[in-house]
Amino acid sequence: MNDDEFLLAFETASLPNEAFHHADHVRAARLFLLRDGPLVALERFTSSLRRFAAAHGAPQLYHETITLAYLFLIHERMARQGPHHTWEEFRARNADLFAFRPGVLDAYYRKETLASDLARRVFVLPDLRADATSSACTRSPGT
Repeated sequence: MNDDEFLLAFETASLPNEAFHHADHVRAARLFLLRDGPLVALERFTSSLRRFAAAHGAPQLYHETITLAYLFLIHERMARQGPHHTWEEFRARNADLFAFRPGVLDAYYRKETLASDLARRVFVLPDLRADATSSACTRSPGT
């Protein structure tokens, strides 16, 4: 299935549930980001994911913090690496994004945080410092 067919099937929830795994979530998020930029991608991805979950009888599976955290991690990786990589190159360079349980968010969130009703309903900021981001976020005094 090409990218256009994949996104259409995802957005209309006609894609079978058993054909939409974690890697497919990453693919959809990346495609929305490539096509629309982060703000429009945020709206399209979250509304499509909610619609998809509801259409397949599992609206309770939608998790706001996990969804947004992954979307913005994908966006950051795309910005660091440049947008002109193929899907296969992106996947090979970002293997940690494709592990789900345990996954990359374990470096950012305590398990209790992600398991909370609050994190499921609204985006909760990370409550752990990930080694991968702490050096990039550290500023020297006076800057």
